[in-house]
Amino acid sequence: MWSYFLKGGPVMWPLLLLSILGITVVVWRAVALREATRDVSPFMGELRKKLLAFDLSGAIRVCSSFPGPVASLVKAGLLRSGQEKDKVEATLQDASAHELARLERGLPALATVATIAPLLGFLGTVTGMIRSFDALASVGLNNPSAVAKGISEALITTAAGLMIAIPVQMAYNYFTTRINSMTRAMEAAANAVLDAMADIDSERAPAGDIRRPVATGRMG
Repeated sequence: MWSYFLKGGPVMWPLLLLSILGITVVVWRAVALREATRDVSPFMGELRKKLLAFDLSGAIRVCSSFPGPVASLVKAGLLRSGQEKDKVEATLQDASAHELARLERGLPALATVATIAPLLGFLGTVTGMIRSFDALASVGLNNPSAVAKGISEALITTAAGLMIAIPVQMAYNYFTTRINSMTRAMEAAANAVLDAMADIDSERAPAGDIRRPVATGRMG
């Protein structure tokens, strides 16, 4: 393997750095997303029980016991209980944007690796072919090994670039799908909070009060 690396020429060094960066980010985000999505279903089940019982303090305790972006989002909304609907929605939207930004950390680096690695491979292809033609111009066809050396460099760098870009692109697509799923879960949780607060406001309204209950909100 090391012999092939050396035959690939100087372009192999930035490709090596890109591969290390890609592996590091993939492992980092895989662990982070696994932790973020691990307890979503149990959390939503416990949260619904508390909200159906109009137990906001219990719902907040449930959020504190479950780590992850969905629980953090719901807790931020529940702490605004009793305030105007617009303020609660703004809080939920801000919390959602913050949690989404945390989930998407590292994805730009993966996209960069997936884009640059094959380009560097093609650059190695060009430099390798230039070396082959220079050798051909110098020694002609009398020394095929000199020409083959440049061709070998061209093929090795192309293969290395693709070998880095393909798995990194697959990891990027997988993480994007997981994040989209988590985003839908956060939207569902936010809507559940808004519905519960509307029901609680309706229950708290004094008898004979002609004011309409707060309308159920939806995340925009």
